[in-house]
Amino acid sequence: MVKHKSFNLINHSWQSIIQFVSLFCLCCFLVISCSQPQNNPDNTLTTETNTNRITIGTTLKPRTIDPADAYEVISGNLLYNLGDRLYGYKLGTTELVPQLATEMPKISEDGTTYTIPIRQGVIFHDGTPFNAEAMAFSFKRFIKNSGPPSSLLTNTVESVEATGEYQLTIKLKKPFAAFTPLLAFSGLCAISPQAYTIGESQFKPDTFIGTGPYKLAEYGTDVLRLDTFENYWGEKAKNQGIDIQIFSSSANLFNAFKTGAIDVAYFSLDTDQITNLEAEATRQGWQVISTDGKTVNYMVLNLNSEPLNNKAVRQALASIIDRNLLNERVLQGKAEPVYSLIPTKFNGYKPVFQENYGDGNFNKAKELLKTAGYSPEKPAKIEIWYAANSTKRQLTASTLKASVEQKLEGLMELELNSVEAATAFKNLDKGVYQTFILDWYGDFIDADNYIQPFLECTKGSKEKGCEQGASQFQGSFYYSDQINQLIQQQRQEQNQEKRQAIFIEIQQLLGEDVPFIPLWLDKDYIFAQKNISGVSLEPTQQFPFSTINKS
Repeated sequence: MVKHKSFNLINHSWQSIIQFVSLFCLCCFLVISCSQPQNNPDNTLTTETNTNRITIGTTLKPRTIDPADAYEVISGNLLYNLGDRLYGYKLGTTELVPQLATEMPKISEDGTTYTIPIRQGVIFHDGTPFNAEAMAFSFKRFIKNSGPPSSLLTNTVESVEATGEYQLTIKLKKPFAAFTPLLAFSGLCAISPQAYTIGESQFKPDTFIGTGPYKLAEYGTDVLRLDTFENYWGEKAKNQGIDIQIFSSSANLFNAFKTGAIDVAYFSLDTDQITNLEAEATRQGWQVISTDGKTVNYMVLNLNSEPLNNKAVRQALASIIDRNLLNERVLQGKAEPVYSLIPTKFNGYKPVFQENYGDGNFNKAKELLKTAGYSPEKPAKIEIWYAANSTKRQLTASTLKASVEQKLEGLMELELNSVEAATAFKNLDKGVYQTFILDWYGDFIDADNYIQPFLECTKGSKEKGCEQGASQFQGSFYYSDQINQLIQQQRQEQNQEKRQAIFIEIQQLLGEDVPFIPLWLDKDYIFAQKNISGVSLEPTQQFPFSTINKS
């Protein structure tokens, strides 16, 4: 009996201990649960306060970070930070400087051969040594894997070869004056030959192994983590890594920044949200970093459609555009009016649409429409298309429609239509839309990249329009033999003054023929918390991570 009693006492003691431990664990769980954010639809990252990792929030979700396939803004910026190219830009400027090259290229007299000395002592993230052969491999894969950006080189480059362990030779099919700036394109970065293969469509969307200051640690659906690369050849990052949180909406991004859940907000806040954060910046200590953008917003006109096959109607449409009104009412001053496809800060920019049509010139529009045979009984009917998810484009179209109804006396009717962006891009080159409001983010810093991708046509005629080439791809179908010749002339012209004169001539033809109507340049914004330093937006529109620090 005594033994049995002792057993009961021991058993009761263990039960008490177990109950205590269980109660303690439950309390801990409740404390932890209560300390976590309860409304966190995007699983916002939490980082230790004593680390110097930077959390960046964005709504842009990369489709891929394979350099041979990536052609979107967010992918390009990731590659800019993860990789190195032969040439880059000195921070804060548009001055080209060597990166994986050690000097600017030596160019042959005929302008077709580029000889480039390659940096020694560089290694890839996987430990593979970098040399000229690895750089040649990266270029060949970029071309032969045939991703969306491959056309940047396929139409220009004849061959790329390592002509020494640390010497690269690139031969062009014909001279291209902007080839050196093109070499700074984010996708033309070095990648490890041990990690990638050459072959059409053989891509690795969630992998990157290059030579840059960061290496990819995680590529998740909503989170990307970049760790610093300890063996980086250049200047080391000022932080311990970058955590990128991808938000499902601009509202969630906006709220995450306001509550301090992220250190930096980068792309894409709505105009109202930008205005709100700017208004509170001084009181909250937030930093507002903005720069004049190089993203051109424009309207493409389908010249194969009625009534836009009539130049006078296109000119009338150009005349009614009031860019200052759009900037005030739609964009809240967060943009810059532009009167050419070439951005305002580029050499050779000529405001031809301001000179030819002004802003909101409804009297000129009336004269043009009447001359073309239109009347209130027979108005020029035009469809204005825009991406369904773009508030500012919807407001732009609505503002244009209201202006036409108020001031054109029935000579023109605008019908507004929207469609998903992905659907639009599939159908632009098929001639489905009369017009479409779009934007263009330049691949490299040269006026050519705002002219050739819009106006060149490799196959076409005045009767049929463009059947193959850039203007067909854009949905304009504009064909001009004179423009084609001028594009080739400026590409081969090495004298910058003569080249700028050619660009001016091209813009004058653009203003006369009106296959596109330039609207505005976006201003880019980044917001940073008050304890963050080193945040900048480059004149190239790139966002460098390595300069960011947390105090």
